[in-house]
Amino acid sequence: MRRTVTALFSTMLVAPACAGEVVVGIQIPRLDVSEYHRPYVAVWLEGPDGQAVANLAVWYDLKKRGGEGTKWLKDLRQWWRRIGRETDLPVDGVSGATRPAGEHRLSFDTATPPFADLKPGTYEVAVEAAREVGEREVLRLPLTWPAAPNAAAEAKGTSELGTVTLSAKP
Repeated sequence: MRRTVTALFSTMLVAPACAGEVVVGIQIPRLDVSEYHRPYVAVWLEGPDGQAVANLAVWYDLKKRGGEGTKWLKDLRQWWRRIGRETDLPVDGVSGATRPAGEHRLSFDTATPPFADLKPGTYEVAVEAAREVGEREVLRLPLTWPAAPNAAAEAKGTSELGTVTLSAKP
C-alpha cells in the first residue's frame, strides 16, 4: 500500500499541469468622427438562463477624479442591469483603462475562477461597448463548457465594435 501511495504522489508532482485557456479578442474600430472618445467596454459571462455569472473585463476611465469615470458605466446598459450595478469597482484583475482603436486580447486560465468553477453547460460571453457622443453595441459569443478542443466563435460589430472572437482550449 505504501509503495502505491508513494508512486501515485510522485506521479502527481511530476506530471505537468494541463491548464486550458479561454481567449477573447476584441477589435475596437477607428472611427472617422469629429469628437472621438474611447469606448467603455464590459465583457462578462452569462449562464443559459441569461443571468450573469462573472465579470471578465470592464474598461472605463479610471483616472477621473472622485471616481467620476464610473458615472458613465450605466451607459453599458445590458452589463449594468445584469451585473454592473452590483459590482464594486475597481475589480482587481478585471477593471482597466479604456483602450484605443485596434486589436485587444484577453486571456483567461481555465484552472482559475471563473472558468474553474463553471458547471458543464451552455454559456455566452457578452461584449458591450458604449462611447460618449457615439453608439452602444452588444455582441454575444456561444461557449459550451467544458470546451471542445479548439472551440471558436466570432461575431462582427457594425458600429462600436469590430470583430470579436472567442477561442477555448480545455
